[in-house]
Amino acid sequence: MRGAEGSSAPTQAQRDLPTTALVLSMYRTMLRIRVCEEAFVEPIRNREIRCPVHLYSGEEAVAAGVCAVLSREDYVLGTHRSHGHYLAKGGDLTAMVAEIFCREAGCAGGRGGSMHILDPTAGMLGAAPIVSGTIPLAVGAALASVVRGEQRVSVCFFGDGATGEGGLYESMNLAALRKLPVLFVCENNLYSTHLPVRECRVHEDVFRIAEPFGIPSRQVDGNDVLAVHAAAAEAAARARAGDGPSFLECLTYRLRGHVGPDDNIQGSRTDIRPSEEIAAWRRRDPLPRLEAVLLERGLAQASEIEEMRDAVRREVEDAFALARASAFPAPLQETPHG
Repeated sequence: MRGAEGSSAPTQAQRDLPTTALVLSMYRTMLRIRVCEEAFVEPIRNREIRCPVHLYSGEEAVAAGVCAVLSREDYVLGTHRSHGHYLAKGGDLTAMVAEIFCREAGCAGGRGGSMHILDPTAGMLGAAPIVSGTIPLAVGAALASVVRGEQRVSVCFFGDGATGEGGLYESMNLAALRKLPVLFVCENNLYSTHLPVRECRVHEDVFRIAEPFGIPSRQVDGNDVLAVHAAAAEAAARARAGDGPSFLECLTYRLRGHVGPDDNIQGSRTDIRPSEEIAAWRRRDPLPRLEAVLLERGLAQASEIEEMRDAVRREVEDAFALARASAFPAPLQETPHG
């Protein structure tokens, strides 16, 4: 399961489908993320957008599958690559686009940019570029929920690079000790910036790091939204029942550069990933994989999928137009969240 080899034949999760409405909802979530992310490419290249932007293209199934099991009251914390987490959690697309354009209509008042997406009203407690920095915050939010007697679940998304940070292990220990309702979700895209995971870990199976803490853990195909959803639903149910944290390693792959559309420095390509590896993962793109399931199972017609694409494109175009029309924040203006 480590590499991109193998066919895109339906998995067991795809054969045991949730409701049609839920599958279509997850597809639309993934589509909104992809169309929005790809719309950032040209503004980044022409430097209309000046803040660093880490695109989520290719990893949409993780956010869509996990957030589909959450309520608006549940908490999510993310990383430098969290546009997908925010949109999947129900965040406002226009506010996110405006934030990345650093405009005052943004969800953080134009002061956070791409790497500091924030909207407590949607349960998005924040994203940050500090590797593993938001993991302890998710555990703290879960502890607060228990103290208050609330039925909230906290999810922390992080990359494989965070597995080299002590804060993750301290957080897992506390979460296990107190049986906190936390879901640790590792989006393993096989590279920490440009360092292959095989060159920085003795064992590549990241999910096993949770075993010494007694935390149930599993590895899933992060490009199969139905597999992610099934695993996340089980973990969320455990958390709500008071049975403590779970750990998911979602194997996925970013289709764009580490930061920006491509990894280029002054015209030189710095992406060390083999071209054949990228091509193999493109064949496992989560969007066409789910489209195939929709069509094969008769859950949607090709014309309906195309109508959905058109509607999402219009929504994204409108969001970009509103963002561009928004003013830059005044020097002393407060952010929307204080």
